[in-house]
Amino acid sequence: MSKKKLSQNENGEFLKDLKLRFEKNMKRHKGIEWTKVQAKLEAKPEKLWSLNEMEISGGEPDVIGQDKKSGEYIFCDCSAESPAGRRSLCYDRQALNSRKEHKPKNSAMDMATEMGIEILTEEEYRELQKLGNFDTKTSSWVATPGEIRKLGGAIFCDRRYDTIFMYHNGAESYYAARGFRGLLRV
Repeated sequence: MSKKKLSQNENGEFLKDLKLRFEKNMKRHKGIEWTKVQAKLEAKPEKLWSLNEMEISGGEPDVIGQDKKSGEYIFCDCSAESPAGRRSLCYDRQALNSRKEHKPKNSAMDMATEMGIEILTEEEYRELQKLGNFDTKTSSWVATPGEIRKLGGAIFCDRRYDTIFMYHNGAESYYAARGFRGLLRV
């Protein structure tokens, strides 16, 4: 198996799992046909590898829409809480390097890059919340505007009291209940 490609057997099993989740959660992707999604995934094995990385880190990726201009299908982490395998991370490499002791194992931005996915923006996070109640016990880092990051901060979101909140923290901070959600276009 090459680094960013699943074996044929893994490919088939994972596609079955994705199809089951797709069929179980039709409200997330009204009007989208699984056969078309599967055809795009089979044509782009590196994207299937990235989805598998989302899966094994606890993200439960599913289709949440289709880009009207490009025709790409949009997958997002749909786990109830921030993916368990992507928690206790500071925001980015600069924040990780700034910590002198008690460094986390990685940063959210680096891990997203390694997985071949994008970290959600605040707007994308709010759109995801229209599809269900996510992060009612955890929180997720979201892409931070450059002006905030230059000042040492980073932003994260969660859902409490049936409301989506956006907060700030030092980018070097990390918590067991904070991870990040990813997005992948196929």
